[in-house]
Amino acid sequence: MNEEERFLTRVAWAYHVEGMTQGEVAEKLGVTRLRVNRALAEARRTGLVRVSFNTAYAACAEVEAALIDRFDLTKAYVVPSASDPGDTQTIVGAALGNLLTEALADPAVRLFGMSWGNTLNLATRFMAPLNRPDLEIVSVMGGLTRGSDLNSFEITTRLADLCNARHSYFTAPLYAGSRSSRDTIMQLDVFVEILEKIRSADALAIAAGDISDRSLLMRDALPADVTQAELRALGAVGDILGVVIDADGHPLDHPVNERVIGVGLAGLARVPNVILASGGAHKVPVLRAVLRLGHIDSFVTDEATARAILEAP
Repeated sequence: MNEEERFLTRVAWAYHVEGMTQGEVAEKLGVTRLRVNRALAEARRTGLVRVSFNTAYAACAEVEAALIDRFDLTKAYVVPSASDPGDTQTIVGAALGNLLTEALADPAVRLFGMSWGNTLNLATRFMAPLNRPDLEIVSVMGGLTRGSDLNSFEITTRLADLCNARHSYFTAPLYAGSRSSRDTIMQLDVFVEILEKIRSADALAIAAGDISDRSLLMRDALPADVTQAELRALGAVGDILGVVIDADGHPLDHPVNERVIGVGLAGLARVPNVILASGGAHKVPVLRAVLRLGHIDSFVTDEATARAILEAP
């Protein structure tokens, strides 16, 4: 993935197609006007900008703009789709890795939350090492009861190691045995403290799971007394942070949501930059539902998934 070409494309698209001034482009992308000016010159010099865009990222830039407009996002990062759908998680993970390298290099980010899942796991494989001893990485979900490199504990540790940063765990199961036991657990001082820390994060990265065995949560974390079939029958399309949601992004009216130990969907509203990363045709319903919530600031996906989300009714 050529990040420099991707940046040049975004600058050129905003300036030449969207009609923004160089100052407006700089503000949109969070860079200086001088960098925008040099990027436009480089785009012309290399032939990226002619009569039309001479790059695979041109179509992605168009879709990014549509996603930002439709779902009121701050940023969208759309990468060209893999020829083999089985590689979708890898390319989205790679894009997220590049984004995390950039985001975590920002000294203003002092507390970063990390969820679980294969896309987030893969992202750590594509990150450049950083030296941020002033940074703390915190897991934002309860963990699995068995070892897995997709677990929030392992991913949090790996990300912290890459950044030479401190880290802390949300040491609780994702689901309690009942609503009353959930309430008891969440009133404990140790969990009150960690939940408040998560809500005060400068940014956090999350994924979304569908209702199938391809989902880590459905496969390895769903309570034994809850079935995928009953969730689907009630209109579930997937989960975010363990909260099972319907096609409109609303928490499903099912007791399982009363047993989630975590910040809940409302907790996302307090975080300045919530990064959602996921892709694949089977994820389209849940991703569209999550985007409808209005809590997502940055979205990372592939072009085919992005177009399917935009085309869905």
